[in-house]
Amino acid sequence: MSSSPKSLLKHGSTLSLLTLGSRILGLVREMAKASLLGTSALSDAFSVAFMIPNLFRRLFAEGSIAVAFIPTFKEYLLEDNRERIREFLSCVFTFLTFFVSLAVAAGILFTPWIIPFFGMEEFDETVFLTRLMFPFLAFISLAALFQGILNSVHVFAPSGLAPILLNLVTILCAYGLSPFTQNPARAMATGILIGGFLEAAIQLPFVLRKGYTFFFTGLKRAITNAGTKKVLRLIGPTIIGMAAYQLNDLVSTALAGNAGEGVVSSLQYSLRLQELILGVFAVSIGTVLLPDLAEDAKTGQWDSYNDRLISAMDIIALITIPITFFALAQGEALIRLLFQTRSFNDDSVALTYAAFRFHMPGLFFIALNRILAPAFYAQSDSKSPTIAGVVSFAVNMLLAAVLVGPMRGAGVALALTIASAVNTALLLIFLKKNPQIAVGKALRSALVYTVKLAVFSGIAVLPVLWLSPRLISALAGRGRFITYGVPFVLTAIVFGVAGILLLFITRDKQALSIAGMVWRRKRDVGH
Repeated sequence: MSSSPKSLLKHGSTLSLLTLGSRILGLVREMAKASLLGTSALSDAFSVAFMIPNLFRRLFAEGSIAVAFIPTFKEYLLEDNRERIREFLSCVFTFLTFFVSLAVAAGILFTPWIIPFFGMEEFDETVFLTRLMFPFLAFISLAALFQGILNSVHVFAPSGLAPILLNLVTILCAYGLSPFTQNPARAMATGILIGGFLEAAIQLPFVLRKGYTFFFTGLKRAITNAGTKKVLRLIGPTIIGMAAYQLNDLVSTALAGNAGEGVVSSLQYSLRLQELILGVFAVSIGTVLLPDLAEDAKTGQWDSYNDRLISAMDIIALITIPITFFALAQGEALIRLLFQTRSFNDDSVALTYAAFRFHMPGLFFIALNRILAPAFYAQSDSKSPTIAGVVSFAVNMLLAAVLVGPMRGAGVALALTIASAVNTALLLIFLKKNPQIAVGKALRSALVYTVKLAVFSGIAVLPVLWLSPRLISALAGRGRFITYGVPFVLTAIVFGVAGILLLFITRDKQALSIAGMVWRRKRDVGH
């Protein structure tokens, strides 16, 4: 068992490196999409078509399977009864396979009645692409189950490798199959389907190697299994909460789809940049954190539980606050560097940057929610995050409906940021229900640390604001990778050096802890 904040950093950094590779490839995937489709009506069609099965993926896969399955599976692991573990896994596997297959069949059948809500110009193509990608849900749900098994026994590498395959295959298909398909969107959709299958396939051998085997059993036996019942009790409210959260995307996309051509795609490009950071750090730390929090809660080790939670919140602040400041300063340059092509013109840049400016301030809150939610799931409490999710959804929908008219995509992005902050506040309030959790201490620590980092980031970004336009002007006309890439790299170095100096001058605890871990790892490698 990993028992300290240092182990959180260790496991989190390993998974973060793998996730970094995945997110970079995810960004390359979006660059391929921008190059081939831009912010055209066909690009909007692909965005909506992928979003619909992806929404169900988050309900059945990462959202519900992980938070309901891992705490229950941890109890079986603590009992150490191999036969009961095998029975439990078999029942969950059977139940999941059956109901996800039903969801895929229903999705393919009812797609033509769903798409009209999004106001798509390419209606027929959107229907075709959605149906083509719906089986992705089945593959990715099984991948999530395998990930839950492996994460419960502190095996994280396969979970990091799996999405790398998805992105790599999609990129290869986008360029390799485009000459042989009716349009590039169909080539990318084929890549998504193949990649989803590979996400499950690459993790299964690791599960079997750990000795966790399972089989198909009768559906009645699967449903009546005590472990399955417990998972379903947790999944019930979790699905409601996750549905509220994911419906944010669904309704926001519908609003954006009716706000004009390219708005849906611009929001997706902006979110991809935000998720690059979110996925690398917040999701990785949350993934590593959940099994340990669950074990602490089950065994009553609340001091360890509190230490882990506070450390995770501080690390999230240390990562997201500086990145938010730098991203806001360099957002337009970053979008031009990554996406601008003939298909992705100045109008596309303007649409995407408008959304990006309002998405990025929400990064800290969304990342914090990814840390706070496992704190509830570890206690087998899925109702509190559900209530927070439903309230957040209501706030988001109300604001998005009001703001999309005057602000278009930027209004949808601002609504999500405000709703994410509301969700964070509610989770902290609900966490106080358990007197064993030091919420007051965690909140004071997070507030003080966040203010400190905001001040430091504000100081460090000043030379960036002065230097960047001068460098871009001096390098204008040399191609986008030189004109925007060189200034971006140089200003990132300046910002990073200034921020690190401020942290070490003030002897920042988290920064020193990370530096110490890196130093020890280098020393161990040297020996």
